[in-house]
Amino acid sequence: MFRYLLVASAFLACAYAAATYNQDGSAYITKIGSDIQPEGNYNYQYETSNGIAAQEAGIGGNHASGGYSYYSPEGQLVQISYVADANGYQPQGALLPTPPPIPAAILKSLEYIRTHPQYVEKQYRQPALQRVFG
Repeated sequence: MFRYLLVASAFLACAYAAATYNQDGSAYITKIGSDIQPEGNYNYQYETSNGIAAQEAGIGGNHASGGYSYYSPEGQLVQISYVADANGYQPQGALLPTPPPIPAAILKSLEYIRTHPQYVEKQYRQPALQRVFG
């Protein structure tokens, strides 16, 4: 009896897994394009059947800007735009976390440091021979 119950529960687990299987594995490209110029300028874009899309344009090795979008497991559209240049990769989007605001006490301390530069005393240097022979 226990074996039948085990087989039935395994069958139900497989049926549940098949019902909740993510269909992204069967996605296909619906739109694609690219252009590369001899001067190094390029651009590309693509879209897939499951809602993923991306595009980018730039100058090879120097600058790129673009974006991508997809649907989260909750069904929410996620859109990210970015610039990549000498300052690094700089993404922007509503989904990305933002740093918390700087506390007022820290801002006040930084302002105090900025307006009150530290005084540095000049050090008296002894001649080399006097240091050696005292």
